[in-house]
Amino acid sequence: MKAFRWLIGMAFALLFSSVSAEPYLAIRSGLKCAACHVNPTGGGLRNAVGNAFVQGVIPATALPEALQGWTGSLFDERLRLGGDSRSASTRTSVSGQPVRSVGGTEQVRLYADVQLVKDYLGVYLDQQLAPGKAERQEAYVRLQTPGLGWYAKAGQFYLPFGWRLQDSLSFVRQLSGVSMTVPDKGLELGHESDEWSVQLVRSNGPGNTGASKGNQTTVQAIWMQPWGRLGAAAAQVKSAAGGRQAYGLFAGTTTGPVAWLAEIDLVSDAGYPEGKRRQVAALLEANWLVQQGHNLKFTSELLDPDRRVAHDDKVRYSLVYEYTPIAFLQLRMGYRKFGGIPQNAIDNRRQSFVELHGMF
Repeated sequence: MKAFRWLIGMAFALLFSSVSAEPYLAIRSGLKCAACHVNPTGGGLRNAVGNAFVQGVIPATALPEALQGWTGSLFDERLRLGGDSRSASTRTSVSGQPVRSVGGTEQVRLYADVQLVKDYLGVYLDQQLAPGKAERQEAYVRLQTPGLGWYAKAGQFYLPFGWRLQDSLSFVRQLSGVSMTVPDKGLELGHESDEWSVQLVRSNGPGNTGASKGNQTTVQAIWMQPWGRLGAAAAQVKSAAGGRQAYGLFAGTTTGPVAWLAEIDLVSDAGYPEGKRRQVAALLEANWLVQQGHNLKFTSELLDPDRRVAHDDKVRYSLVYEYTPIAFLQLRMGYRKFGGIPQNAIDNRRQSFVELHGMF
């Protein structure tokens, strides 16, 4: 019977498999990213706690008994598997242009974590299979102490900087250049305690490829408290194409059924033809737990692409409804309104979208 349940669970997971970073869930539950994810800085493959959370806390309705209990682990927790599949349909309206609709698979990923020495030494893999050709996103060796007090990662991984948002097109993620679509190669040292999550990274820098050589130093610290958390991050890029410094402040808390996220990033970039450009991006997000399985997300964003230029700000407002009827399956529907200078129609576009996710 256990083997039968495992086979059904695996088949279900492979059919609807998605792991998306949603930091508001950590704020709402009072958990750290490392509590639910194999990656200490969050995102990607879930651990046993994360799988239990997605089956028992998030969905509106429990799975049938035969499908319950999936933990993602095999061989005495020495191998952990997961995946990510996301499909969407998006409709974009630009003044003076025909309405454009696109749809299809946004991404298919497979995850694996192998414990070479249980609780001490592991190898992590994040492989994107679609769309397009297969591409490795994360591949690193992780050395850690039991309970993840101290750890080191070496290889290719996502850098820590601000909130690890599911929406990689948010202004703060675009301006910082750090998201779950832009891995980097290097060494990360980290420390996790009840009150602190700290990372120090030395890496190539995401833009330092090919003829452009350089390096990036990134540091992040998050202070955990019962009321929420407060974080700060800084990154310095040295590159032949021009140096870059980025600074970020971010925080999260709850008020009743609403989980709040906020972030502001400041960037000074010398890689422009006219010289150094100073930029700002900000985000404020509210997630209202209407009832179990139903989340309503409102996001307000601001981007100033050049602080020397007046009236060039861009804004983006999003309203997204997330419905999780059962574990491993989520439907997201949303509307986004963009605003910018009147002369640029694209900066004032409107978007509506429907996305089908799973969670595994």
